[in-house]
Amino acid sequence: MNLLRPTLLTLACLLAQPISASDLPSLGDASSGIVSPEQEHQLGRAWLSLLRGQVRQLSDPLLKDYVESSVYRLTETSQLQDRRLEFVLLDSPQLNAFAAPGGIIGVNGGLFLHAQTEAEYASVMAHELAHLSQRHFARGLEAQQRMQLPMMAAMLAGVVAAAAGAGDAGIAAIMSTQAAAIQEQRRFSRQNEQEADRIGILNLEQAGYDPRAMPEMFGRLMRQYRYDQKPPEFLLTHPVTESRIADTRNRAEQYANGGRQDSLRYQLIRARTQLQFETTPGVSAKRFRAMLADNPKLDAARYGLALAQIKAGQLNEARQNLASLLKGAPDDLFYNLAQVELEMTANELEAAAARVQRLLAQYPDNYPLRQARVDVLMKLNRLAEAEKELDQLVAERDKDPDIWYQLAEVRGLTGNIVGLHRARAEYFALVGDYDQAIEQLDFAKRRADNFQLAARVDARQQQLAEEKRMVEEMLR
Repeated sequence: MNLLRPTLLTLACLLAQPISASDLPSLGDASSGIVSPEQEHQLGRAWLSLLRGQVRQLSDPLLKDYVESSVYRLTETSQLQDRRLEFVLLDSPQLNAFAAPGGIIGVNGGLFLHAQTEAEYASVMAHELAHLSQRHFARGLEAQQRMQLPMMAAMLAGVVAAAAGAGDAGIAAIMSTQAAAIQEQRRFSRQNEQEADRIGILNLEQAGYDPRAMPEMFGRLMRQYRYDQKPPEFLLTHPVTESRIADTRNRAEQYANGGRQDSLRYQLIRARTQLQFETTPGVSAKRFRAMLADNPKLDAARYGLALAQIKAGQLNEARQNLASLLKGAPDDLFYNLAQVELEMTANELEAAAARVQRLLAQYPDNYPLRQARVDVLMKLNRLAEAEKELDQLVAERDKDPDIWYQLAEVRGLTGNIVGLHRARAEYFALVGDYDQAIEQLDFAKRRADNFQLAARVDARQQQLAEEKRMVEEMLR
């Protein structure tokens, strides 16, 4: 499988086609000439669907909810105007995060392994939001367009020289031209990184975090990977140097001391993510026990240990650890959802259903809790109720392929075959497989038992066909 490299450079390459003078838009400000905000939005969604179709994602509702809510809180104090954001969480332990045109925010699970505090995590996300707010992609295309003609002329001269028998001299000319183009891209990228650092630090401080978290994380990453021949993707696309660390430290020191460094919620998310990437629950349990030996009051370690024990089938031990946590925080969602997982594993389904129902009375709109309700209902074989809950969830999260996938499964079990094909179509569209999506709607039309339903399916099929055409045109 060829994996897409989720960087702005990849996206620039997708649109770096020659543009004739008659096709050039009128240039206004630096961020609106080559590509408009709406074009960025469309391109970002097209690229996201391709990415989803090629790279494994994390589907943990608690992790998705944390990333979405934390980033939206940062947008409240950011310079980002268009807040139509989409998120993708990649199932990779490698350190990376990225921002793509049109409000696409990507996070590798590995970010939570490397960012040791919530402020460090927030510093990375504030930096990525700054790339979006400053429209670095559009400005990069404008810079590329300005240099395109001289670069093309030099490249053409190299090709002619090679064809005329100049041999190595012609090839050298081509290579030097490409090197010059790459150097110019890197120069512009360094400027973008500096600007994103500056604006990100400001956003961090205004959001209530300690801005010193950014240079602290950069410094630790540089020390950790100083002699690594293959540093993580994040350091390839966000090169860290001594001067950059010094610059961010100087900027951070301009703000008054204080600001939030960490939270229990973030450490609970870290524990969940660490468990995701460790080889066996036993390895995780050993590590969490060692942490508790050093500090018995470390709730995040006790929570991680309980999750590891549930995975390993050590339910009595997990029950004891969760009872200790719930005694101190009886309404905490993380602890209660872990208890629901334990009860489902132990086949205590009525107890799990009652717990979820009690919590929904307190947190009626909580996505991870509603997803847990679906899971419990399916275990109880109350499929009609599960389908109804999923219908409500996709109405609110219609760009989440995980929910469409599960809805298709439930509709198949309830005998809603037209609904099954329609849900599959939405899933396939979100992961970039438009041919499969359109075929699923063909199946749905054949099964439709009335004209109105068939007309709705046909209208959606035409919409997807148009989306497919636009995607193919943009990526041509």
